[in-house]
Amino acid sequence: MERKIYLNNLPLERAREIFWNAAQKRKMRVEELDTRLAAGRVTAEPVFARISSPHYHASAMDGVAVKASDTFGAAPTAPRRLMLSENAFPVDTGGALPPQCDAVVMIENVTFPDKDNPHILEIREAVAPWQHVRSIGEDVVAGEMILPSYHFIRPFDLGALISGGIFQLKLLKKPLVSLIPTGSEIIPPGRMPQAGEIIESNTYTSAAAIEQWGGDVTRQAVVQDEIALLEKAVRRAVRYSDLVLISAGSSAGRRDHTFQVLDHLGEVLVHGVAIRPGKPVVLAVVDGVPIVGLPGYPVAAYTVLELLIRPLLYAWQKQPLPMQEILQAKSSRRILSSLKEEEYLRLKVGKVNENFIATPLARGAGVSMSLVRADGLAAIPQDHEGVEAGESLSINLWRTPAEIENTIVCLGSHDLSLDILYDFLKRGDSPYTLSSAHVGSMGGIMALQREETHIAGLHLLDPESGYYNTPYLERYLAHKEIHLVHLARRELGMIVAPGNPRNITSLADLTREDVIFVNRQKGAGTRVFLDYSLAAEKIEPKIIAGYNREEFNHLAVAAAVKGGSADAGLGIRAAASTLGMDFIPLAWEEYDLAIAAPFYDTPPYHVLLEVISSPAFRAAVERMGGYDLKDSGEKKA
Repeated sequence: MERKIYLNNLPLERAREIFWNAAQKRKMRVEELDTRLAAGRVTAEPVFARISSPHYHASAMDGVAVKASDTFGAAPTAPRRLMLSENAFPVDTGGALPPQCDAVVMIENVTFPDKDNPHILEIREAVAPWQHVRSIGEDVVAGEMILPSYHFIRPFDLGALISGGIFQLKLLKKPLVSLIPTGSEIIPPGRMPQAGEIIESNTYTSAAAIEQWGGDVTRQAVVQDEIALLEKAVRRAVRYSDLVLISAGSSAGRRDHTFQVLDHLGEVLVHGVAIRPGKPVVLAVVDGVPIVGLPGYPVAAYTVLELLIRPLLYAWQKQPLPMQEILQAKSSRRILSSLKEEEYLRLKVGKVNENFIATPLARGAGVSMSLVRADGLAAIPQDHEGVEAGESLSINLWRTPAEIENTIVCLGSHDLSLDILYDFLKRGDSPYTLSSAHVGSMGGIMALQREETHIAGLHLLDPESGYYNTPYLERYLAHKEIHLVHLARRELGMIVAPGNPRNITSLADLTREDVIFVNRQKGAGTRVFLDYSLAAEKIEPKIIAGYNREEFNHLAVAAAVKGGSADAGLGIRAAASTLGMDFIPLAWEEYDLAIAAPFYDTPPYHVLLEVISSPAFRAAVERMGGYDLKDSGEKKA
């Protein structure tokens, strides 16, 4: 088949309209199910009670059943005497009233005055007809509609249904979604991948989302990158599915066959939607079954699920789309965007002083951790070039506003101890959590200056004084009250491959032609230390191969060395140990937390300080190697 590039770059709303017009022609089937299993399902028709509830006159109290007229005139000064089994009958709550009775006297208002005749009782207060009685049909009347068509059945609906004599229900069948993972490089979960192999994860993400949105899922085995095999898988899926999702292969590469196969078997409605991430999506119909070719990158795939599949599944089940909470927050930085697509940003959000601040996470379509770390999504419209720093963003929250309010915002240098700190806060009894974004030490200082963060992680060496962090606070934040609290001393050095195959022993070795370096971004404390050390040894950065290649955290540097794209990078020992790399120590550095004054004397800070001062936290960090936390929590300035 001839390979074609994207046919469309349609706006999302237009693409959704075209796809929905085709997909909505498919009607959900009906099945009958035991009522006891029906919670979370949708009724296919109105449900009418078969019996009343209660279906007899029932006592609402423990006491004695009476005819109300026999109690008239009773008063504390003139008690009325009745006789058990003649005109008074013991009843328990829920018990049936004798036919001649129409009221119940509470047992608390009954006395037995004659010890020799226990059948005689006295009451000192009259009751009205039907007092303390649940009449037939008080709750449900036979023939009454209990639930209408297309009602989402909640737990308490089950009680009304069963009480009304409904033991079987006709329900909409859950939309059945078939998932077809594709790719010759894909392996199922269960073993660690070799070079060139990728663990199949997208369909597991898709399955969990679809089940959460009310669908049922069936998953096929991984389909190799062969047109005939994909055709066979699609033909099989459309025989029994309401919707088919093909994972990967929707783009225009040599091994991307989704478009060709769907174009051959049915009708491709859209190929390419003006969204980022998620543009290379295929929307098609084969034998009346809607099919979506999802991008292979996980963030792109999930974005398509959220924007196209989630609303479709709710529409098929005749249910309103649950609305996400929307929060207005100021962007912490300028964000440039293309005019060609509507871009969906993953964001961290926190409340600093009285403002909600949103910080964008990594924007790559393959960075699944940006979904894990995100507090919500915000869209930059297709006709906008981006967002200015301080500009308001409308964020669809994935966490509640209360959780956002209780978030401690940390912008600054990356350190592995922050992940452990986050975990310790989650394990505790307090409502507070930590949200950290890695923008470098100077980025943290600028965030404090703009009042966009509660704390900033710093490890900035001042070349003139040789001191860490304090000179920078004096230089850039002299007009603000900032408290500096020590977190850790950590060992800094060069990360190299196991066995140090290049025999790198010093910074001077980075100038060799056979050594490729990977650097940290400008403003990072590690980058400042490197430049200071190179200047001290009179080494020109421009002669270091790879000096201009930048990574944004220590683990990314270690990963570059592990992957073979670099021979060395500057980072902390813990990052080298985590990825099994060797380490050449160069120095111990101070990693501190700069605390904005308005946050310093608040309950969340006290909780944070309690954690970082605790023996358990110190031990957990030091176990990673290359850390010294004996002074953790001590105030420095």
